[in-house]
Amino acid sequence: MKTTSDLGDLRGKRVLVRSDLNVPLDGTTITDDGRIRASAPTIKGLADAGARVIVCAHLGRPKGAPEAKYSLAPVAKRLGEVLGSDVVFADDTVGDDAKAKAAALEDGQVLLLENLRFNAGETAKTDEERAGFAGELASLADVFVSDGFGVVHRKQASVYDVARLLPHATGDLVSTEVDVLRRLTKDPERPYAVVLGGAKVSDKLGVIGNLLGTADRLLIGGGMVFTFLAAQGHEVGKSLLESDQIDTVKGYLERAEKEGVEIVLPVDVVAADAFSADADHEVVAVDAIPADRMGLDIGPESSALFADKLADCRTVFWNGPMGAFEMEPYAAGTKALAEALVDITARGALTVVGGGDSAAAVRQLGFQDEQFGHISTGGGASLEYLEGKELPGLTVLEEGDA
Repeated sequence: MKTTSDLGDLRGKRVLVRSDLNVPLDGTTITDDGRIRASAPTIKGLADAGARVIVCAHLGRPKGAPEAKYSLAPVAKRLGEVLGSDVVFADDTVGDDAKAKAAALEDGQVLLLENLRFNAGETAKTDEERAGFAGELASLADVFVSDGFGVVHRKQASVYDVARLLPHATGDLVSTEVDVLRRLTKDPERPYAVVLGGAKVSDKLGVIGNLLGTADRLLIGGGMVFTFLAAQGHEVGKSLLESDQIDTVKGYLERAEKEGVEIVLPVDVVAADAFSADADHEVVAVDAIPADRMGLDIGPESSALFADKLADCRTVFWNGPMGAFEMEPYAAGTKALAEALVDITARGALTVVGGGDSAAAVRQLGFQDEQFGHISTGGGASLEYLEGKELPGLTVLEEGDA
C-alpha cells in the first residue's frame, strides 16, 4: 500500500481524507476527543505540504438524512483547536456548500464536510447505490487518503468506492494501525496474551477461535465471561448469559486445553442486585453467585490473578472492559487491568488497547494514551483483522491506483 510520502508534491492539489471522527457527544460537547487527536497528524502533515485538504467522516448512525444531533460542527471546532488553525466547515457533504468551499480552498487550508451518513449512498448495500455518491465525493478532489481505521472493515462509499476512483494512499494513522496489528499476528514476541471483555461472547467468537492458534493466554472478563462460567457448570444468577453459545464455548475450552493455550477466567466477581451504581453489591466467588444477583465486574482476587498472568508478557492485546466501568462500584477490575498493562509497557512490552469501550475506559479512569504501547481507534476493525477477515477498505488500497 502506498503512503502519503509516495504521492509526490501535493502543493495545490485537493486531497480528500477519510478520517474517523466518530467521537462521543453529550449534546454538542465532545466527551472524548481521542479520535480527533489521532486523526490530526495526517491532516496537518498534508496541509503543511501545501495540499488543499478536504476531510470527510461520519458521526453516529443517522438514517441517510440530516439529523442535527449528528452534525460534525462541534468536531470541526475541536479539530481546528488541535490543528492550531481554523477549519472550514461545509453544511452539506456533496451539495452546493461543499462544492463552493472545496473550490475556494487555498494551499494549506482544511475543510471538513458534514456527516457522510446524512447521505443514503454512503452505507448503501449495493455497488450501484454507492457509486453515485462516491462519484460526487471523488469529484471534489484530485487524490484520496484513507486514514479512518475505524471504518476500514466497512464496504462503504467513502472507504471503498472512492479509492477506486482516485489515486490513493494510506494515511499515517492507518499505516500505524496496520503495522501494530501485523506485530500481533506475525511472530509476536512471547509470552503473548489476549484480554477480552465487553458484553457479548458472540461478538468475539471468531477472534477467540482464531487466536487459539496464536496466543499463549486468553484472559476473559466482562459480561461475556458468564457464558464461560456457565459452560463450566457454574450458576451465574441474573448475569448476562448467552445460553445459545454455551456449547460453542465448551468446544473452545476443550480445544484450548488440547493446543496448550491457557484460558484464564475470574475466580471472583462483584455481584449486585440491580444494574445500578446504587445497588447493593458484594464480592463473591464465581461458584457462589447468588441466583438473584448479577455479576458487574471481576473481583479483587481476579484482578490480582490477571495482573500476575500479564506480568511476564511481552505482547498484550486488550479489547473490552472487565466490568460496567461507567459506574464507580464496578470500575476496579478495568482499572486494575489497565495498571497491569502500564507496568509491563514501562518494562518494554507491546501493549495494544483495542479501541471502542476499552479506549474510553482507560481515559475515563485517568490514564494517558502514552502509558500504553498503542491505543487503537478501531475496535471492530481490529477484531476483524485478528479474526482473519478481509477488510475491504484495506484490500482496495492494495489494488493500485485508480
